[in-house]
Amino acid sequence: MRRTKRSPLSGWSATLLATTATLLAVATALLVGSTAAQAAPAATPTQSQSAYLADRLRHSPIYLSDQLPRVVPRSTAPEFAAEARRLRVPTYVVVLPFLTSGGLDSGLLAGVHDHLGRKGLYVAVSETGLSDVQSYGVSVPGAADAKTATLYELPYDATPREVFRHFVDLLASGQAHQRAEKARATYGGAYNRNEPPALHTTQTDRQNQSFLTGVVIAGGPLSALLIANYALTRRRSGANGPRGTRSSGGAKGPGGTPAPGCRGPRKGVTLSKGTAPSAGGYKTTRPGPLPAWSLPLGALALAALLAFGASRVFDATSTGDGSVPTAADMRARVDRVAEGLRHDPLYVDPESASPLDAAQRAGLRRRIRSLPVPVLVVALPSSLNDESAGNKDELAQLLHDRLRRDALYVLAELPSGGLWTANYGTHLDTSTLYDEARDSTAAALDGSTLGPRLDRLLASVAKAKTTKTAGEPFAPLPVQDPAAQRKLPGLFTGDFHPGLFIGALGGLLLFGVVAAVSALVRRLIRRRAGAAAGSVAPVEPKQAWLRHTARREVDALTAELEPATGLPEAARRRAWECLDAAALLIDGDSDGRIDADATPAGLACAIVLARAGRAAVRAPNATAHVCCRNPLHGAATERERGGGRGQPARPVCAACRETPGAVLRLSGPVGSGRRGPTPYPDHPGPLASLAKGAGIDQLTREVRESFGVN
Repeated sequence: MRRTKRSPLSGWSATLLATTATLLAVATALLVGSTAAQAAPAATPTQSQSAYLADRLRHSPIYLSDQLPRVVPRSTAPEFAAEARRLRVPTYVVVLPFLTSGGLDSGLLAGVHDHLGRKGLYVAVSETGLSDVQSYGVSVPGAADAKTATLYELPYDATPREVFRHFVDLLASGQAHQRAEKARATYGGAYNRNEPPALHTTQTDRQNQSFLTGVVIAGGPLSALLIANYALTRRRSGANGPRGTRSSGGAKGPGGTPAPGCRGPRKGVTLSKGTAPSAGGYKTTRPGPLPAWSLPLGALALAALLAFGASRVFDATSTGDGSVPTAADMRARVDRVAEGLRHDPLYVDPESASPLDAAQRAGLRRRIRSLPVPVLVVALPSSLNDESAGNKDELAQLLHDRLRRDALYVLAELPSGGLWTANYGTHLDTSTLYDEARDSTAAALDGSTLGPRLDRLLASVAKAKTTKTAGEPFAPLPVQDPAAQRKLPGLFTGDFHPGLFIGALGGLLLFGVVAAVSALVRRLIRRRAGAAAGSVAPVEPKQAWLRHTARREVDALTAELEPATGLPEAARRRAWECLDAAALLIDGDSDGRIDADATPAGLACAIVLARAGRAAVRAPNATAHVCCRNPLHGAATERERGGGRGQPARPVCAACRETPGAVLRLSGPVGSGRRGPTPYPDHPGPLASLAKGAGIDQLTREVRESFGVN
């Protein structure tokens, strides 16, 4: 049965028939004419895209399509108008989807101007940027250059409102030509890979920011904590010394056994049990160690500081230009299409270039009205920026809910011409229709064949069978709310937690690398220091140099002696005796630190003993004497020339044999009353015996005797 639209004149026709019963012929003619009017109402003349847009611009110079509410809501039209007023010339702006905006050579703006008939600057903008700019009857210097500069300078994520604002800024600045030339040089060219930086933070950007923040917050403080603790541990080990090298039994050998010839201290001499120089040697007197909680607290403070800094740097809370569509913006297109379908079962989007001519539209309307079930055909573009986010299931349901009408909904995609159907309550077996729709979509290379394919699809509807078991369409997938779509997740959510894990692993790896490099550097420095030990010999060393060198040399001797298990007995004994004697000289308080009141002579003697012990470890057959002129020169390999009658030639180093060097001069102890450095033989203590040619073994005996240790 044909469904016709009841004309508002039908009641008047009935009245006319009742009152003119005597005029049968005239009444019959009127009745036929009325029936014809009801069956086929006059079609609205087809309106072109340019004419439709020109008609809208007559009411307002700014026209925003209702098909892009997620990126450019229609409620932002006043902001476009405010920007347009800055140009001081009549300006007409149309914002359309990219697929329907035509582009630079489409002639869309020329057609709009022809239908509108008004002078001014015409601007077409899409969600991808500036589509076209044309001026008619007005002079707008720099418009073409501003268009070029806008094209190059703005990134891909610029919204239509930002694009138009940038275009207006360029025109108003008077620098459009210069900016266009600079933009061409910077971003133009076939092989130019430069891209302007993005304007907005995307969801992916926020995930990357969260991950990076987690890595930095976990890796930075953790690596700092581990490295600082490692450095302090190394420093403390240098102060506390190794356990078991010096005890009440005097010098001890490996495993804690007393070194040969070393016995307990004499009465009145107190040595700490189990205290001796370690791999770190002896430290000078310094403030006590930091509290155990200070480093973790510092790491937490650093993590908090980094988190605060990250929140200030990555401070974006939403993406886009800040515009959020209203409920009216989101339903505007559905209202427009639904209103059109109430009057015509075929709706073709007037904002788009129609692939259907007037004859094809008329033929499709006749085909639709002849079908046994109601069919509604909608031809319009779809995109991720429309109210349904490109989901045709959602669009069909919105139309069905707005119309409150059961029908077979056929959606034709413009400009591609793809077909899609949704059956709401027609009890039509649509299994063949879906096959036809898929075939049509696969064959649709453009919209030029849309008319014939729609006709074939409607013909298959006429042949389809009805069934009471036909079901409703599946509920469409939920479409994200535009406000929620624009809102960015918190910085400390999502990928922040995996970032913490990776950051912790990175911190551990960095600590391992630093520790390994530090150990390698220390080993190289130790080797160089050992090789150059004899050459580092100032004539008048300062107190600070003596304290630092004593600590370093005892540290080095301990580190070399502990793993040396295969030394000959004589070399092992000499090395341990040197270590014990050096410890007696610089750590009389037995606290594992260099005494604050250690004398320059005692410090110099400890340096000589430590270097001699290291020489015994490296070369067991090394000489047992040091240079008598300056014991800091190291091993004595020669004898002095021209010794006095009856006096044996004293041991000296090779350099002092060739050219006798200056005698070592040391300052006196604090409060001794000595003014300036004096030769070391004038200072009391075991060191003076070296000036007479004493060997290392004799020096160690004299040190032990001076401390009451046999």
